Amino acid sequence: ATKAAINTAVANAGQAHVEKATDSNAEADVDAMHDSAQTAADMPGNEVFANLIEDIKDQGRYRTFATLARVAGEFPKTHHYYDDGREKLVTGWCSNDYVGMGQHPVVVDAMIKAVKECGTGAGGTRNISGTNAYHVKLEQELADLHSKEAALIFSSGFVANEASLSTLGKHLPGCVFLTDQYNHASMIEGMRNARQAERRIYRHNDLEHLEQLLKEVEPGRTAVIAYESVNSMEGTVAPMREIAALAKKYGAITFCDEVHAVGIYGATGAGVAERDGALDDTHIISGTLGKAYGVMGGYIAGSRAYIDAVRSTAPGFIFTTSMTPAQAAAALASVQYLREHDGERNAMHRNAVDLQARLLEDGFPVMSTISHITPLLVGDAEKCKAASTILMDDHDIYIQPINYPTVPVGTERLRVTATPAHTEEHKQHLIAALEDVWERLEIPKIDVSAFALNADDAQTSFTQGAKEQLDNTIEGAGKRMVEARA
Repeated sequence: ATKAAINTAVANAGQAHVEKATDSNAEADVDAMHDSAQTAADMPGNEVFANLIEDIKDQGRYRTFATLARVAGEFPKTHHYYDDGREKLVTGWCSNDYVGMGQHPVVVDAMIKAVKECGTGAGGTRNISGTNAYHVKLEQELADLHSKEAALIFSSGFVANEASLSTLGKHLPGCVFLTDQYNHASMIEGMRNARQAERRIYRHNDLEHLEQLLKEVEPGRTAVIAYESVNSMEGTVAPMREIAALAKKYGAITFCDEVHAVGIYGATGAGVAERDGALDDTHIISGTLGKAYGVMGGYIAGSRAYIDAVRSTAPGFIFTTSMTPAQAAAALASVQYLREHDGERNAMHRNAVDLQARLLEDGFPVMSTISHITPLLVGDAEKCKAASTILMDDHDIYIQPINYPTVPVGTERLRVTATPAHTEEHKQHLIAALEDVWERLEIPKIDVSAFALNADDAQTSFTQGAKEQLDNTIEGAGKRMVEARA
């Protein structure tokens, strides 16, 4: 009798739900949508946000997104769509798909195969229906790549850094983060979210300052050195072996963000740690699957105990839908391919070095990069944005302007990335276009006689005269950034 009563009640409720869900009055729906839009427009606080945007625009750093559609098989070509409906084919010079794996047949085929096998979605969080065999295989591959006990994948590199660093800060006794002044926003957010942990900032890649801070860590506290191997905006590379030696000397943990290095540094693409022989002495490595690997997602690799702790406690991992099986399969194929093939990364590095040398020879203010990233100092937010617009409108070249808060005020720049797909014709076209931009906007160049190129190790070395032209501006802005982040 009880069961019958329950079944009758459920059936009635279900029927009522179906009738309500399918009942539609088109005219009423339109009116409701209009009312909803008006309610959003009248939201209390809108004036605050409108004023915020006006302030950003007044500072010349309002961000506009270029609407693009990459052309499969024609990398680095992409369609650009204007707001007025116009479109044209342009050459991209700022992609983080550093070696074009986002269009590589091996990666594309792996993704298509996984979609046909598993469908498009993951089906849930990792805990509830969302752990696919491809996720597990990818994590095993990444752990092996970095010579670590375990790895864990996330929906993005930002989430990976936030979840992993906040876990360290929340659970290590008396945790003190020693953080590089130019660390990525995701790392800063992770450290901030571990509210009980303390942050102490050291000057960018400054080993002497880092050691000074290590000496000042009180007994009984746990120091975590957090830094990036390749800094995505400066083009600098961290001294990983020396940092590892300091960590060992003072009993600190090392956390290295290799997001802009995995896939393109080291014999198998395991990053600068592999290239510089620091894999074994770097405790935790974070990376991305959305840059050199050409797909989407982030990951960390480290000890089995630590990875399991992040898996079991980090909200950014627990409460989000999993990466799709197709993404995991494509990323797995990309990682495996770049472990076995170095042609793409070698070609990228050759192209980057060649472009940097030619820009310097022509007097362009290439910041002192020693990586594949080529930052051109503009030093003014409005001119930086104007430079990007001229390149797009007049030269069919896409380079996004980089302004505050990504970089300090006064160090606005164009961030150029050469790929294996950029040809000699592409490079000549870019340099000619930049000449036009620099002349029209009256952006200062460097005295060519003040620097020299070190061809032996393919790194740019400035003599004091030229370097001071850049460093005087960057140092002051860098100090302001340190104070703001503190």
